[in-house]
Amino acid sequence: MRAHLGDHLVIESPVTGATRRDGEIVGLHHEDGTPPYDVRWSDTEEVTLVFPGPDAHVRPVEQGLGSAPKPQAPNPGDIGRRVAAERRRQELSREETARRARMSPEYLAYLEERPADPTVATVINLAAALGVSPAALRGGGADLPPGQGKALLHPQLRDLGLDECRALLSTHGVGRIAVSTPEGPAVVPVNYEIVDDAIAFRTAPGSVPAAAVGTDVAFEVDHVDEAMSQGWSVLAVGPARVVAEPDATRRLAERAHSEPWPGGEREMWVSIRPTRLTGRRITPAAE
Repeated sequence: MRAHLGDHLVIESPVTGATRRDGEIVGLHHEDGTPPYDVRWSDTEEVTLVFPGPDAHVRPVEQGLGSAPKPQAPNPGDIGRRVAAERRRQELSREETARRARMSPEYLAYLEERPADPTVATVINLAAALGVSPAALRGGGADLPPGQGKALLHPQLRDLGLDECRALLSTHGVGRIAVSTPEGPAVVPVNYEIVDDAIAFRTAPGSVPAAAVGTDVAFEVDHVDEAMSQGWSVLAVGPARVVAEPDATRRLAERAHSEPWPGGEREMWVSIRPTRLTGRRITPAAE
């Protein structure tokens, strides 16, 4: 039997084959993943040292049964990133945080470096160890405006070069367009694509984004990493026009990564060719 941190140990009834007990493996005692294991039981939330018997098997979280472990580059999940960020803000070591949360330092490292799916009990214990709410670790403020978290102790604000602005803008997704309307200025989000160095989005005639046509507009894309209190923004300024050529509109439709999120009939393509492209990024001063 071999396991990885985050896998589940399942003990079945030898008569019915039904699950009698299961728990999350939060500690390994051998580098090759062989028993014994530290297991946090789902029914009691207690962590015990377990020597699995013949009625037990491992249910992997990320890998199929019997597969060999594959090396992975650090790619933390959202909870892990929030845990790591809060731990560093409080200047807590992994060892001290793990002790407070009643888990092994190795499992805490796993959570912070891999896209893990910890149990509710694990999240509750980590939240108590860090003095925050479980909802905060799970992103419970997702419906709140970004930027309400703590600012970095030593932030660094720097201007982005033209190539970096183009690279960030070209990731496509959702951006905001600033236009003038009869009712006054407006800023609205749109799904956009980058095609031939131009920003393109679909909308409907008579809509607010359609007011961009024939004018110089501002288009902004950003990303706020609430867990790490850092982020970036890119601003493009240039003239907007309707894409009327059938071949051009067909090519845009074929290359679109997604349908407009608002739905409905939005077959009017608008193109913005930037004449000015600027950006800024906030990071810790050491980076």
